[in-house]
Amino acid sequence: MTSLRTRAVAGGVVWAVCSILLGVFGLASFLESQTQQRFDDLLLNRHTQAVIAVGNHFDAPANIAAAIGDPVYLRPFSGEYWQIENGDGALFVSRSLVDLLLPRPVPESGELMISNYVGPTGAQMRAVTQWVTLDDGSRWHVQVASSVQSLLADRAKLRSNLVLAFGVITIIGVMAAFLQASATLRPLNDLRRDVLARWEADGDLDPEAYPIEVAPLVKDINVLLERNREIVNRSRRQSADLAHAIKTPSAIVRNELEKMQAAGQPVQQSIDALDRLDAQLKRSFARMRADGGNAAMHTFTDLDTSLGRFTRAFAAMARNDGKILTTDIPPGLRVRMDSSDFDEIIGNLLDNALKWSHSMIHLSAREVGDFVDICVEDDGDGIPEDDYGSATLSGQRLDTSKPGTGLGLAIASDLAHAYGGKIQLSVSDMFKGLHVRIHLKHTGV
Repeated sequence: MTSLRTRAVAGGVVWAVCSILLGVFGLASFLESQTQQRFDDLLLNRHTQAVIAVGNHFDAPANIAAAIGDPVYLRPFSGEYWQIENGDGALFVSRSLVDLLLPRPVPESGELMISNYVGPTGAQMRAVTQWVTLDDGSRWHVQVASSVQSLLADRAKLRSNLVLAFGVITIIGVMAAFLQASATLRPLNDLRRDVLARWEADGDLDPEAYPIEVAPLVKDINVLLERNREIVNRSRRQSADLAHAIKTPSAIVRNELEKMQAAGQPVQQSIDALDRLDAQLKRSFARMRADGGNAAMHTFTDLDTSLGRFTRAFAAMARNDGKILTTDIPPGLRVRMDSSDFDEIIGNLLDNALKWSHSMIHLSAREVGDFVDICVEDDGDGIPEDDYGSATLSGQRLDTSKPGTGLGLAIASDLAHAYGGKIQLSVSDMFKGLHVRIHLKHTGV
């Protein structure tokens, strides 16, 4: 499944990274050209200084070195050199060259030339050279050279700083892409929350409360919600009508069978068959009721009210049978289930426990994360572990010694699953009989 958030974030990150990379290359190129320009400007200034020194002391060449006077030319192999040659081939060099020489001048030309070459120590050099003609008509070749090592070091430092700076910018850009995607998709999250809220309460969504791009979707959802309500209500009415239509003939048949039985007619098998039919219909109607909308509409049941009512009723029935019902139910618990469906489950489970227990029944509830566990335990003989599956699915009677249809656990299991829950059977640690655990969603309140 493609995620809109992933697509939005990926798109934002790709564009951010591409923009940053283009910015890095563009800015790096500009700054490197500026660094090169400053390097050349300094080299030209030094060449101009050397030309002025020659112009002032052409008649006394020994004074040229003192006229130039820059200390960088005094340290041997400092990387900063000058070399001056007159038309007669006499050479005057900076002390930094020691006993070495720079390349000799090219054929005489009055143009200022900038070139690169390997210097006397094997280092890369950048030089400014020019033949100049003085007022007395003499020609001098003035050459100033500088090692590009400092230029390369400046460029490396510049690149390092740019990478660090744009690395931080990239991280900020990625974070901004996440924030932008979250802000952009927030209306969809709000829409999802509002749609869930509409399952619990009537009313339509307000298209004006959403961005104009989402408003058409909101209108369509309103139409779907209204159609769903109509379908749910019609389904529930039909289910109720069908149950009522069947209940009356079933009651008539049962009444006639009981009269025949009272008259001595052997109709017990017919009564048992009718009991099974009523139980199956009851199970089917319960499933139709849950599937018809209650489970999806996120209704809720207050356990304080429902379990309190069952506790009072079954405690009295247990005393009449010489048994004891104990409870452990913390206050304030609610589950996402229609109260009638919840009563159907608890009524079936407590009825089974009262029927099969020897003397003790225990009803408890506790909150487990987003769920609530309701447990019914008894000290009866229990159910063999191999029969747990058939007890909750098939509705088959596992023990025919007592009256019943065997569908109580099956109906409870169907209803629990309809609401996103489940029923589990195990051996009671308290009584060693049957332990039934109903696992239902908490309302989150």
